[in-house]
Amino acid sequence: MTSGRVLVSASRLLSVLGVIVVVALLPWLSGRDPALSILRARSADQEPTPAALAAIRADLGLDAGPITLLRQWFGRVLRGDLGTSWNTGRPVLPGALDALAVSTTLMGFALAVACAVATVIVAPALRAGLRGRPSRSSGVGASVLTSVPEFLLASVAVIVGSVWLSLPSYGWTGPTSAILPALALGLPAGGLLGRLLADAVSVSFTEAWVTTWTAADVDRGTLARAVLRRAASSLTSQMALVMVGLLGGAVAVERVFAIPGIGRSMLGNAQSQDLPALQTDILLLMGVSVLIGVAAQAARRALLGRSVHDRAVPVPTARVAAGRFPFVVPAVAASALGIMVLVGLPRDPFATTRGKFLPPSLAHPFGTDASGRDVLARVAHGAAHTVTVSATVALGCVLVGLVLGSAARVFTGPIEVTNAAPPVIAGVIVASVVGPGAAAAAVAVLSVSWAPLAAHTAALSAEVAARPYVAVLPTLGAGRLRVLFGSVLPAVGPAVLRHGVLRLPGIALALAALGFLGLGPQPPSPDWGLVLADGVSTVERAPWVALAPLASLVLLAVTAVSLSSAVRSRRGRRPTADPAAQADRPTALSAC
Repeated sequence: MTSGRVLVSASRLLSVLGVIVVVALLPWLSGRDPALSILRARSADQEPTPAALAAIRADLGLDAGPITLLRQWFGRVLRGDLGTSWNTGRPVLPGALDALAVSTTLMGFALAVACAVATVIVAPALRAGLRGRPSRSSGVGASVLTSVPEFLLASVAVIVGSVWLSLPSYGWTGPTSAILPALALGLPAGGLLGRLLADAVSVSFTEAWVTTWTAADVDRGTLARAVLRRAASSLTSQMALVMVGLLGGAVAVERVFAIPGIGRSMLGNAQSQDLPALQTDILLLMGVSVLIGVAAQAARRALLGRSVHDRAVPVPTARVAAGRFPFVVPAVAASALGIMVLVGLPRDPFATTRGKFLPPSLAHPFGTDASGRDVLARVAHGAAHTVTVSATVALGCVLVGLVLGSAARVFTGPIEVTNAAPPVIAGVIVASVVGPGAAAAAVAVLSVSWAPLAAHTAALSAEVAARPYVAVLPTLGAGRLRVLFGSVLPAVGPAVLRHGVLRLPGIALALAALGFLGLGPQPPSPDWGLVLADGVSTVERAPWVALAPLASLVLLAVTAVSLSSAVRSRRGRRPTADPAAQADRPTALSAC
């Protein structure tokens, strides 16, 4: 046990150091002269003469090389000095703390909105369980909320707030400035948490202790609170991920509302290559993410009490009925998306017409954009690209998650650190090295999206390995690899694959967000992110430009979530002795 803890601690330490080293070496990894980037950030009009560049190198000590600078930076950090900005010459810590305070306040408001939305979504599952008929909903409503891009909600909120509600729409003047961006961030997060919690509540109602409590005539209020406590305990890690995303991944929303938060600060510092400021932002975000993770583990222990031990956690004893029309919903959504693509693919996504911002008509079913291009054509061609890339990235995440999750002790550090890195920050880092583009966006999203699947694999693998029919295999002469590939991975693979399917809409949204921020495919590519960016800028004048790609994302999300639920429903009919079915049972360790 001691050696295992030492291995986990070493993994965490090396992962944190690895991230810091990669960030510190970004200017040199990109192949660009750091002095040139700093000169352009300080004065865009100044000529990059050899003398000017040499003066910057001498002033900042860049001639010493990256290794020396990294060693000097570590020495200053140990003394409590995080350095001065390369662009402004001011200490970076006060500004970073101010940005973190703004983002933390915004996260608190957004989390309140998310909890309110999740409460509305989980209420039907709780009522059904109390009536003795626990069932999983189709999740269509939650999927629609989750698939709406935050930056699109932010753009609509700017218009609604400034025109109709007279609320602050730009900048940061206090808590009132957080109302509109909190709605933009909280609605999708609430849809995600609500769906996960509703499923966990339905499963909790099938556990044996609920039957015992019901037979003992425990009042419904006490039973409801106990079920919510049990269900919430299995989702603490997911809640922590949502909080980290609200804190550091709200770059697009902070950009739309001009909020000086930590995410927007990191994006600006990375683009200007202000290395000391960027390092400080990442260190603060990682520190807060670690604290959130520790708090999530403490909350899980408090919710479960003595049953926190893996073998003491109860498991369901009955199947949960699937929601109504489990196969009709994905069929309709997939058909609608397929028809949209088939009708739009023959059209030219780059051809321009004389009519700009034409409303939907027979000639242009989804209208035209600011350049007179057919929106249906652009959405259809973008769908072929976005769905293909998203599916490829999702499959890659499943494979990486299965491989690394099966050796969780060694990769605990990378999993935790990667969980704390929003896709936007990964996009900034990858784009700094190889430049923006479709491949860079895919690599960036893959580099951070595998971690939840690896954590899921690790949890399920520990559960399956503890079962008697697997635990006895080593005594019968089976080696570790044979146990892993012959019993453990075949049992957990289907559940992790379904988890990957559920991640498909989020991956598509992450790719769209990178395109919106200019870190993905570049114009005039018909990428959904770029089409949405065009629609966001003209949402008040021509809402149909944003409506078409939004509808496509919603259809993709509904298809993925409904298909996952339908497959789970079919698998639920297998005998409970099936190891794969046993591994698929959600527990406190296998949060959706």
